[in-house]
Amino acid sequence: MAFAHLHLHTEYSLLDGACRIGPLMERIRELGMDSVAATDHGALYGAVDFYKACRAAGIHPVIGCEMYVAPDMDEKVPSTRGYSHLILLCETQEGYRNLMQLSSQGFTRGFYYKPRIDLALLRKHSKGLIALSACLSGELSRLLLENRYDDAKAHAMMMRDLMGEGNYFIEIMDHAMREQKLVLPMLARLSSDTGIPLVATNDCHYLRREDARAQEVLMCISTGKTLEDEGRLRMQTEEMYVKGEDEMRALFPGFPDAVSRTADIARRCRVEFDFTAHHLPHYESGLPESNEELFTRLCREGLKARYPDEPQEARDRLEYEMGVIRRMGFVDYFLIVWDFIRFAREQGIMVGPGRGSGAGSIVAYSLNITQLDPIRYALLFERFLNPERVSLPDLDIDLCYERRGEVIDYVAQKYGHDHVAQIITFGTMAARGVIRDVGRVLGYSYAETDAIAKMVPMELGMTLEKALDQNPQLREASVQNPRVKRL
Repeated sequence: MAFAHLHLHTEYSLLDGACRIGPLMERIRELGMDSVAATDHGALYGAVDFYKACRAAGIHPVIGCEMYVAPDMDEKVPSTRGYSHLILLCETQEGYRNLMQLSSQGFTRGFYYKPRIDLALLRKHSKGLIALSACLSGELSRLLLENRYDDAKAHAMMMRDLMGEGNYFIEIMDHAMREQKLVLPMLARLSSDTGIPLVATNDCHYLRREDARAQEVLMCISTGKTLEDEGRLRMQTEEMYVKGEDEMRALFPGFPDAVSRTADIARRCRVEFDFTAHHLPHYESGLPESNEELFTRLCREGLKARYPDEPQEARDRLEYEMGVIRRMGFVDYFLIVWDFIRFAREQGIMVGPGRGSGAGSIVAYSLNITQLDPIRYALLFERFLNPERVSLPDLDIDLCYERRGEVIDYVAQKYGHDHVAQIITFGTMAARGVIRDVGRVLGYSYAETDAIAKMVPMELGMTLEKALDQNPQLREASVQNPRVKRL
């Protein structure tokens, strides 16, 4: 194939993108393509899931992002121009590190309704990145639609200089939108005048044309609107689906090179994720003994405190676990957790007794990390840490929600703020909840949607497919009643 989608929004463009990563891989393979990019809005939430799915499907992943670019990311007062869009793709590992930096600063420093960057920041972090001029919300298209050709030309040449020769492309699209028809010849002229190559993309927000309606409903959920609201945000087209190469060539018969260039760009993007290496910080004790000696001493002292008569079973279990932990290289991990749990207890911060498989470790019990006796309750260490299957240990620690910030601050000060992160959790719409949300968007009454929602069984992990299979009443209603079927 000589085409690759370089402008695509997965479900991680939250409540906007409807290209679910799993089905996306099936669609790309169905179309005979061997590469695809993920360019979610402002964030790299989905990069790892996307990369893993691509590799599993034998598809070459291109990691990217559609950034929001403000004139000044530190300026919080809305300007008349607000921000423009810019596609950034990672060509190298350095590019991926730079894109992470841009996205992170967009949220932590530049956030104002959207995670924004500016060109000054991009200039510092442009190496290893390829830029595309983006959609109608990109700066080039905006300037051209304002009949400011000279300004658009100056901007394009500035971007070429900023990104480096061969790393900036003028993006062309055709979703049967009037503005795109108007701007296309101007973009082509700009390419001819500057020598900056064209690249043909489709702004993919859903997999197939028939998914356009569902994506419209998703946007209404996001904005709190209904389909009847005249002023709601809408796409105004049903062309933002994952198209095949033949469809793209039919859209741009005068620009065959712009279509083929997508595959060339995809091949340039060679980012690899390594999921085998561990990046644990080193525990600094400040003591003359080594960390292994400290670990052994603390474990044995803790065992004596937990089991004053030191039964042979407990001693054997401790020595075995310590041996496994040493061989697997996790001594520092246990010392790190021991240290901040010790800090919390010394400060009078409530700490939970431990939960999950970590409660099966007598080392964790001896270090006062957990409070459950694994021998008394016959808990298995191998459920927590198995020497036959190398994986990072995971100690689930509950801290008093009112004071856990003190523990986080302690860890950040000890290891550096750039070495401590909190982990995001994504919520998905459960089967009952999504029926109510979509019913509201469709303008159905609360009573009608509530009656349908209550037909969905109350079970963990319930899906609409399972509900239709388990409840004959719901299945019959979806067949007999067009309104239920639509919902």
